[in-house]
Amino acid sequence: MSAEDKAEASSSASPPPSSYFIGKKDEIIEAGRVTKLVNNREVLVLHHDGVFHAMDMRCYLPFIHLKYLTRGRCHTFNAFLDSGGILFYGDIEEFNGRLCIVCPWHKYKITLAEGEGLYQSVDPKEKPPKPRWRSKGVKQRIHRAIEVDDDIFVEFNDTPGPIESDVYQTESFRARARAKLEKPPVNTTKK
Repeated sequence: MSAEDKAEASSSASPPPSSYFIGKKDEIIEAGRVTKLVNNREVLVLHHDGVFHAMDMRCYLPFIHLKYLTRGRCHTFNAFLDSGGILFYGDIEEFNGRLCIVCPWHKYKITLAEGEGLYQSVDPKEKPPKPRWRSKGVKQRIHRAIEVDDDIFVEFNDTPGPIESDVYQTESFRARARAKLEKPPVNTTKK
């Protein structure tokens, strides 16, 4: 959020009607980060260097296309990997002049402003090869954090079409995650 947007949001008499209350400004600043289930969406709101940021709580996880060979036949299938990392625990770092949150599980770098996935690549034809930062495009749904008086609200990003982090914003995903947590551990010790 730019300084102008921040000043505009602070001077508003009331939050936009499409926004959701997250918490008190001072409490979020003290905590540094909070998560909240809002309108059936898990949201992370964090405060860094005087600015509030909001995004889907779970890291996007790439869609994978697997091929394998058995008995001379090639099989393919598409799948999402098991689970997106919980960004609440991610470090905030700067890469190529862009502020990012780093997924604690996958080490993906996600820009706080746009939700772009960043990666480093090298051109093998370049001598010596020099690493350069590249974008995978928008992978994480970023929402708008709004400050009104001493309260923080979130207005959801309603960009049409799917964004990869949307996969973890369904009740079916949350039900699978709860079932995994409730499943008793398998005893692998032999008697």
